[in-house]
Amino acid sequence: MTLSPIKKGSLVETAIASLRTAIEQGQWPMGTRLPVEAELSSALGVSRNTVREAVRVLVHVGMLETRQGDGTYVRATRDAGETLRRIARSHLGDQLEVRIMLETEASRLAARRRTDEDLILMALALDARAKAGTDVLARIRHDQAFHRALVAAAHNPALTELYDYFSPGVSSTIECTETEPDLPEPSQEDHELLLAAIRRRDEERAQTLAKALLKPSLDALGRD
Repeated sequence: MTLSPIKKGSLVETAIASLRTAIEQGQWPMGTRLPVEAELSSALGVSRNTVREAVRVLVHVGMLETRQGDGTYVRATRDAGETLRRIARSHLGDQLEVRIMLETEASRLAARRRTDEDLILMALALDARAKAGTDVLARIRHDQAFHRALVAAAHNPALTELYDYFSPGVSSTIECTETEPDLPEPSQEDHELLLAAIRRRDEERAQTLAKALLKPSLDALGRD
């Protein structure tokens, strides 16, 4: 077992990070049992209470599973919360590229599968976006609501879950394109044209327009 001894500081947080890294790097593959508390305590150079609290946190986030009388097992090799924090720290251009990938496919599927109720939700969000005027926070909120309704209109639960998981990145990109003067802001007309293509069930046009919404921002960031 190779764990780096913890130096002074926030012992529990550092223990969590050390255990998380070891799991992510495959030291303990999925389904394997962790060493006993005493071994972890010795390897990390911290008390058993610190190890116990770190394990409790990783159980709470779903990486570990404690089985009564049997030990602690690796349940997942990724901490969802930490993944979201890494996404938030990633480059805006990276976030925009991921968002384009998700929304272009969602737009194509929405054009094929949308219902009248889906159209109403998207239209209401766009109307509210237009009425927000110079209220940037309100415009961002209604913009998010439109894109969330668009993804829901694809009627693919896996895509919806993935989009919701990435929602902090979506929020960040919307806020940046709405507030940073160097980034082109997708216009109300651009959004309305996308909705019109979905309404007509024009899959190819919807996909093209969804990509066109954010492509200028990518270009401004120097992305190919």
